Amino acid sequence: MSPTNTSPFASQTVHVPLSERSYDISIGTGNLAEVGRWTASLRTVTHAVLISDSNVAEHYLENVNESLTAERIRVTKLVVPAGEPSKSVATSQELWEKALADRVDRKSIVVALGGGVIGDLAGFIAATMTRGLDFFQIPTTLLAQVDSSVGGKVGINLPAAKNIVGCFWQPKGVLIDTAVLETLPRREYLSGLAEVVKYGVILDPEFFEYLEANVQPILDRDSTVLQKIVARSCELKAQVVAEDERETTGLRAILNYGHTYCHALETVAGYGEYLHGEAVSVGMLCASRLGEKLGVFDPALTERQHNLLTALGLPVEVPRIDEDAILSAMQRDKKVEHGKLRFIVPHCIGKVVLTPDVPADVAMAAWTDGYAG
Repeated sequence: MSPTNTSPFASQTVHVPLSERSYDISIGTGNLAEVGRWTASLRTVTHAVLISDSNVAEHYLENVNESLTAERIRVTKLVVPAGEPSKSVATSQELWEKALADRVDRKSIVVALGGGVIGDLAGFIAATMTRGLDFFQIPTTLLAQVDSSVGGKVGINLPAAKNIVGCFWQPKGVLIDTAVLETLPRREYLSGLAEVVKYGVILDPEFFEYLEANVQPILDRDSTVLQKIVARSCELKAQVVAEDERETTGLRAILNYGHTYCHALETVAGYGEYLHGEAVSVGMLCASRLGEKLGVFDPALTERQHNLLTALGLPVEVPRIDEDAILSAMQRDKKVEHGKLRFIVPHCIGKVVLTPDVPADVAMAAWTDGYAG
């Protein structure tokens, strides 16, 4: 599943093999201008619903609109407020109604232009409008490029639980332009690095070592290093998704390393207080300490994660917020089965295991051990 130079619009292509739902991730630098030709090369298109947010639209909406209209594609432009609160029932209804008012039909497509929030939201609109529209991803944040744009998970939040309403809806293609990361605010960029580190911990110790050895070029957004970490992250996720597309075997759950703690933190702190990658960083270290408490993980490896995440400018300390609320939020996690907590627990760098029936007091001890001081 190594990148190849087969795409006419990008320097690398990672294939996601899912039988009739297979698609390519085209990865390049400066290839956003080709989105119209790229889309038209994948299927016949006459109408696109282009969904973005207020931050991304300022930089890229008109460029993408012009590229699509140059291919004689009629474009409905829909822009929502930037931020996690837009992944809601109310926003979804607003988008459904606006798309319908502009004559969406079953041959229309949805194009997601933005970060993880837009990818999840636009994908949910695509999956539900007219019982399913073809969907194309143009991720504009590092986190979305390496993680959320790949694999077909789409959905929205409810006030009590993140990503609890949604479905699996694979894109027809993903176009990644690493040049757009130049305009990404530093905090957003650093947030995405947490998911990159995650891939090293769960699947690839050599990749983890590469990240440790290249902290400064990563922080400098070196184009060569960016292409490598984006492509390798996409390869690793594609491998997992190909083997367990709908989380039926448990393998795909490893992609949620740290996310039980992460989603609880996001929910209790309030959506938007922590960027997703920031919460992932905190959550991975909680899961790592959980591995220590269960006797399966070396504390020295927790320290390596801590040191790498710190060097990459990510938060590592657990905030002092309502512990009962955190536990309650974890008990609503999608991995819970028969009322029992399940966590992705590391055994070594490169291997994590879905671990059932973790006692709540042990899970919370791994949380409270992360308090500062």
